[in-house]
Amino acid sequence: MLEINKIYNMDNIIGCKLLDNDSIDLVITSPPYDDLRCYKGYSFEFEDLCKDLYRVLKPGGRVVWIINDSTRNFDESGTSFKQALYFKQIGFKLNDTMIWRKTNPVPMGFPAKRYTPSFEYMFVFSKEKPKVFNPILVPVTTFRHQSENGWCNRKKDGVYIKRYSFLSSNTKKIPQNVFDISIGIVEDSFHTRHPAAFSIKLAMLHVLTWSNSGDLILDPFIGSGSTAIASLLMDRNYIGFELSSEYCNLAEERISYYKENKQKFYEKYISMYS
Repeated sequence: MLEINKIYNMDNIIGCKLLDNDSIDLVITSPPYDDLRCYKGYSFEFEDLCKDLYRVLKPGGRVVWIINDSTRNFDESGTSFKQALYFKQIGFKLNDTMIWRKTNPVPMGFPAKRYTPSFEYMFVFSKEKPKVFNPILVPVTTFRHQSENGWCNRKKDGVYIKRYSFLSSNTKKIPQNVFDISIGIVEDSFHTRHPAAFSIKLAMLHVLTWSNSGDLILDPFIGSGSTAIASLLMDRNYIGFELSSEYCNLAEERISYYKENKQKFYEKYISMYS
């Protein structure tokens, strides 16, 4: 087993081979999207990596796979769906297809042939039955009262059945499976040194939701270190793999900066979710 709380400058296939079976609690990663960005020219063996992720993940653990598609000649690649189906093919359960909705997407040029792309898929898989779910609760702003006819559900045959709903005393609720987070926000002085720095806020939401304190989180495409920083701030452990020595050095610098200012950044980010 590799030493934890370290980033390894190596191919993630090679790195995963060094991890024990059933040793990882959570995987959070955003792999290269087709060729939408240049990551020092590196690519990866998707199917081999998926099989290793299944092996190293603990039963009940989850993989959060954040992905997008390229578009050429008015045709989206569909890579995201192909990858999701392969995860299922090798045994993963697809728990949820979440959306990262970008609140400030880059507008399309005019005249355009499509609406402005404004989201990415966040596939949440589990190995066997999922164990951890710590939802980020949000305030309840509307309440339902029992009505004369009741709220209705429909059965398979289309027949309506009444379902009465009463005024709830709960002040918080589980939100929708869409995370609204802006893009292009420079979170620190290291952010712009990577072509596609992963949002710490987005990583934090997944760390909080799918893991517990002390858990071990893997990011096989750790890039600028955002998953490691989110793990650090929330008292989780991490392991990361990155082929580029330049990005490894960047991530280590960035992690050190957050370690030195942990309490300040913990208060900054945790205030968003409390």
